[in-house]
Amino acid sequence: MKDRGMRTFVTVLAGLAVIYFGTTGRSEEDGRGVSGGLVVLALLAALLVWHLTKPGDKTAK
Repeated sequence: MKDRGMRTFVTVLAGLAVIYFGTTGRSEEDGRGVSGGLVVLALLAALLVWHLTKPGDKTAK
């Protein structure tokens, strides 16, 4: 259960990082809001991190 908490934390952090880096450095003409495309990109990044941090099969074969 402890691993799931860390996995969730890293997943949320990845999504927030995409939103942060997607909004910083924008000029004033572009606006200050978060676009729908950026939200979709953040969700895809979070899903990718969730998938990549999935625990492996620990059973001995």
